[in-house]
Amino acid sequence: MMLTLRCACVRKPRAFLPPLPIISIYGDTTAAAAFFFYISTTAHSSNRSNIGYNPFYHFQPPSAAAAAIGSELQGGSQEDVVHSFREWFKSGNKPLLDRIFQSLASHNEEFGDHLELSRQAVDAALSQLGLRLTEDLVLEVLNYGKHHVLSCLKFFDWAGRQPVFYHSRSTFNAIFKILYRAKLKPLMLDFLETYMKRRHDHRVRFYNTLVMGYAIAGKPEVALQLFGRMRFQGIDLDGYAYHVLLNAMVEENCFDVVEMLAKQIAVRGLESDITHSILVKSFCKQKQLDKAELFLRELVGSNRVLNQYAVGFLVDGFCKNNQFEKAARLVEEFRELGVVPMERAYSVWITDLVLAGKLDGVLEFVQSMKSLEGYVPDVFRYNTLICKLLRENRLKDVCNLLMEMKEKNIYPDQVTMNAVLCFFCKAGMVEVALQLYNTRAEFSLSPSSMAYNYIINTLSGDGSIDEAYGVLKNSLDQGYFPGKKTFFILADALCREGKLDKMKELILVALERNFMPIDSIYDKFITALCKARKLEDGYLLHGQLNRSGKVSSKGTYFNLISGFNKSNRGDIAARLLIEMQEKGHSPTRKLFRAVICCLCDMENPEKQFLKLLEMQLSCHEPNCQIYNFFIDGAGHAGKPELAREVFETMWRNGILPNLSSEILMLQSYLKNGRVSEALNFFNDLSQGTKLRRKLYNTMIVGLCKANKPDIALGILMKMRENKLKPSLECYEVLIQLLCSYKKYDVVVGLIEEMMEVGRHVSSFIGNVLLVHSLKTNQLYGAWVHSKGSHNGTSFNLLLGELIGTFSHHIRVNQDVEDLEKVIEQCFPLDIYTYNMLLRRLSTNNIDLACELFNRLCQKGYEPNQWTYEILVHGFSKHGMTTEAKRWVEEMFKKGFHPTENTKLFI
Repeated sequence: MMLTLRCACVRKPRAFLPPLPIISIYGDTTAAAAFFFYISTTAHSSNRSNIGYNPFYHFQPPSAAAAAIGSELQGGSQEDVVHSFREWFKSGNKPLLDRIFQSLASHNEEFGDHLELSRQAVDAALSQLGLRLTEDLVLEVLNYGKHHVLSCLKFFDWAGRQPVFYHSRSTFNAIFKILYRAKLKPLMLDFLETYMKRRHDHRVRFYNTLVMGYAIAGKPEVALQLFGRMRFQGIDLDGYAYHVLLNAMVEENCFDVVEMLAKQIAVRGLESDITHSILVKSFCKQKQLDKAELFLRELVGSNRVLNQYAVGFLVDGFCKNNQFEKAARLVEEFRELGVVPMERAYSVWITDLVLAGKLDGVLEFVQSMKSLEGYVPDVFRYNTLICKLLRENRLKDVCNLLMEMKEKNIYPDQVTMNAVLCFFCKAGMVEVALQLYNTRAEFSLSPSSMAYNYIINTLSGDGSIDEAYGVLKNSLDQGYFPGKKTFFILADALCREGKLDKMKELILVALERNFMPIDSIYDKFITALCKARKLEDGYLLHGQLNRSGKVSSKGTYFNLISGFNKSNRGDIAARLLIEMQEKGHSPTRKLFRAVICCLCDMENPEKQFLKLLEMQLSCHEPNCQIYNFFIDGAGHAGKPELAREVFETMWRNGILPNLSSEILMLQSYLKNGRVSEALNFFNDLSQGTKLRRKLYNTMIVGLCKANKPDIALGILMKMRENKLKPSLECYEVLIQLLCSYKKYDVVVGLIEEMMEVGRHVSSFIGNVLLVHSLKTNQLYGAWVHSKGSHNGTSFNLLLGELIGTFSHHIRVNQDVEDLEKVIEQCFPLDIYTYNMLLRRLSTNNIDLACELFNRLCQKGYEPNQWTYEILVHGFSKHGMTTEAKRWVEEMFKKGFHPTENTKLFI
């Protein structure tokens, strides 16, 4: 036994659980085994530690596991599990006590700062129960409802006013402890002052009661003053009051007084096992553990009276000072001596091991004591261990203990029932937890805040938002309000599912209770309102937050502005744009652009635009970036004249336009087809200074997009004359546009010129050349007649050969792999290149097309929608409808949807 206790503390704990008892909580071993297996499988999964894992969300078992459980349990459904636990919960019911507290709770009234007793209502309610008041009954009622302080006070007051009953020291001590544990010291002191004024109403020793009350209330100086007054008047405390006072002095660390009182108790012949246990407690509180141990052994050696609390205090003292080995030896030694019952020491040992996190040691100890002595922990120890195991997600062990409690006929209390609700939530059986919760009135269950949080979190996590909100409303009726994390989870789920009316109610309830949700909750709500096109509601909430000093996030501003832009309310969007900058958020160019475009779609666009510019310049220090945002926005809104006005305003305000300003101004002209103005602006910029390369590139690309290839080509030549190297994009867009006009001789010359400046043929240019080679022989003819074909490099010859091959439409029997290698030497292949090859091959030889598809995948290219479309068309043209449908299914798997044209083929 000594070895077992040491192992529980010193070596690494090992999981030790004996086989489950034959009698289970279901009364059927097959059902119990099925349930145990189910929890075993889910418990392992619930211990996962993913990045960002939220402990409030539970593990949801796979549907197959849930189906297996349903078939294994009695009746093939979860109703049997619910029924079994409901009956167990009912077994702990005490109908008479429940009726007493129901009557008391129904008449709670609150007046000012004090809780007053509605005496007439209480008298009427309790008199109907026909109670036979005794000290034992009153103590039982007070112990049963010790967490319902107001109801206990009302019952205590009512009992004291009945002609057949007088309060005893024990009942006074009980109510004092209830008030003390509830940390209601002011109420307790009021109670004692009232008691002092009504001395004539009490049959109990007056001073005894006052001394006990003030001692328990944490007022040792008052208690001692009253004790001194008693002694001056020639009266003394009785043994019970002496020990209450002695214990209170220990609790208040008045150890000099403890020594004096202990001597007084001994002199008066009142010394008992209670005295000894309090003294051991005193030594332990002073961390004089050796002295406490010596005192305890002297008591045993002299055959003096000893009780189990003394051993428990010393065990607790060792554990609190991290001396678990000494505690283990002490428990073992006194167990073997047999001089005192060990239940208290065992209970303390279990509690301290749990608090220290030595859960495997606790489980091993309990099982060994059960087999050696038949020891069964009380419901409090079971609850302590179960709650700790729940926090560690050790659901299998929790299941084991619940079955054990049922087998040993240990009646569950409120803590047990709440732990069971949390257990089912964590085990992925929220439906069982919800059914037990819905039938809580049958067994007088008062869910704790933790149970409410678990149920709400779990229901929110698996999408049962309406049920979660219903539980929340019930919890509010019971006086509970969810914690911050639960509030966040539920609010997030309501916003995500678009339950905006419920979300609004939740926010209002929170504000009524002076609970301020975190900013991200408001941001999510406003975002959800914007998505639901309830912009006015979102804007009003945003305004309320501003007035309360809260700052909406950057994302919230973006969502509001975007929503008002889509609703053509540019004026509000512009106001929000300025406001977000005042709040410290920086808008992007894209956001500015969207707001300006919206303003330019309204009436008097110039006025709206200039008003926003004026507001911006008045609120913030002018800089190039802000002006550039407005130039860009005006250009995208189709208002280049407004862009030019901003550009001129920069000069007038002493802000020198930078390169970005000039580029944006050029783009605003070109993208709106104002080519002549763009050329004029470009020429103006070139006066007296050498233009930078980016301006040339912008001009060339913009002219190509404006469908002006000749002007673009002229500027490119001018750029080359100025010894500037055009960007690859310039060559790409210009070659593409020239090919569309079939000016292939110019294209060939441009390619030669491009390679001369060190630019390589890109995939884009190569694909354009191949496409036009497939359409016509003219490109190849232009290539043949160019001087580069006669005096060019090997690359030119290779590229000309490739164009020639495609101009003759690629023979199907040609080696496709060799063709790929030739293309790779000319330019990098991309998926567009492969799609061209596939289209050509699929028309005549679908097998070669499939080989090419497999090869491109092996090389790491990602097929796009057109890749699949080409193969579907190819299979259909060859009459292979089944294969075509299979490729359509593959398209869907990849997230692509066939076009209407493709659907005609299948």
